[in-house]
Amino acid sequence: MAKRPSKHLRAAKPLSVGAFAHVEDKADGAWMVQPLSVQASTKTYLCPGCNRDFGPGVAHVVTWPQIASIGSSVAVDERRHWHTACWARRQ
Repeated sequence: MAKRPSKHLRAAKPLSVGAFAHVEDKADGAWMVQPLSVQASTKTYLCPGCNRDFGPGVAHVVTWPQIASIGSSVAVDERRHWHTACWARRQ
């Protein structure tokens, strides 16, 4: 059985779950923000705002920088899943 390549080497999956991403400006630059519904949330994630896990069935936002950081081929590779409230509190 062939081993799957590391998720870091695979292309990012598109976020086409019905909601459209929009731009939000934060202190560290412009970020793409896309809401994810309860139905679309199917995995467990670690929120970078509070460092707490949240599981499937929790509505949240997915964010990524509008412009890729040095070392990233595309900005969506840097996406992170946040509790909606944690993202709203972020400066």
